[in-house]
This record gives sequence, structure tokens and C-alpha cells, in this order.
Amino acid sequence: QVQLVESGGGLVQPGGSLRLSCAASGFTFSGTIMSWYRQAPGKERELVASIGVTTNYADSVKGRFTISRDNAKKTVYLQMNSLKPEDTAVYYCKRYSDPTWGQGTQVTVSS
Repeated sequence: QVQLVESGGGLVQPGGSLRLSCAASGFTFSGTIMSWYRQAPGKERELVASIGVTTNYADSVKGRFTISRDNAKKTVYLQMNSLKPEDTAVYYCKRYSDPTWGQGTQVTVSS
């Protein structure tokens, strides 16, 4: 079955960087659109970035976040730079058109 394991979160100061990873298994990874979502306390889960043939980003992260993938490793990444307190959330990766969610990884941006 589809499994997604996110990692790389942590506590970082404003302006800092983090790189999230999502290891996927249970499906053909290459050619599948993969996305990163996030959910802040008291807010709905929102789409942050997607990667397929092209990449797409939420307006709030454009120019700061970069999504990438390594098909050989079946892993999708999210490089997050110039982090802001409002980026604080649990970050999840997801396969397009599949209902499976991983456990997520907590990102906290605070001084």
C-alpha cells in the first residue's frame, strides 16, 4: 500500500532554512505528481507546492520554497528558505489522487 514518511522538520529562527524529505513506497513514483501540504494550528490544510512535469507554488511561498524529487530514491523534497513565523505548521506530502497521508513533520519558526 501507499506509504509516505516525512522528515526534516524542526525549530528554526526566522530567516532560517530547512529541507524536508518525503520517502514514498507502494506505488510507481516516477511520473506521479507529488505535493507538499501544510496545516497550521486552527487552520485548514493547504497546498504548498506540487511537482509533476512542472512545479507550482502557493503565492505565500513563491521565491522562498523549492520542491524537487529524486525518482531513483522515490523521495520528494521541500527546500524552505527565508522562513517566517507564519510558515509554522505540520508539513505533509501526498501523491496526486490518492487519499493517503503520512504522519507529517513539524516545522516551527520562532525566535
